Amino acid sequence: MKSIGISCMTILLLAGCNSQPVVQKKPQVVQQTAPAAKPVLPPKPKKEHILKEVEDTNYSPEYMYPETDTKKQEIKKPEPTPLVTTESMNKEECIAMISQEKFDKYTNMFGSEEASIKRCNMIKAMNH
Repeated sequence: MKSIGISCMTILLLAGCNSQPVVQKKPQVVQQTAPAAKPVLPPKPKKEHILKEVEDTNYSPEYMYPETDTKKQEIKKPEPTPLVTTESMNKEECIAMISQEKFDKYTNMFGSEEASIKRCNMIKAMNH
């Protein structure tokens, strides 16, 4: 009984998916187009305008294209201040500032104690 119901549902599903709606196609009518007409121009103005002559007495080549003898000033860029402090820190001061654990961690991470001390100098410079 159950298998009959499933098979009926499957047949209906396949029949519904397989059917296509019937669409009647209209015959195409070919329309002949007329040749393109020339664009229509606006009508000629009723009044004729006479152009006035303009006298240009203001023009001066010295004013329009001045020749300057001055040289361009060079812009000096300020020198960057060094980030490294002049005071050097020793190992004991570094360990006092950060803990021994962090000092060992920096030594392992950077590869030497000098690098750890440089790191301490940078931390000290950032705090001050």
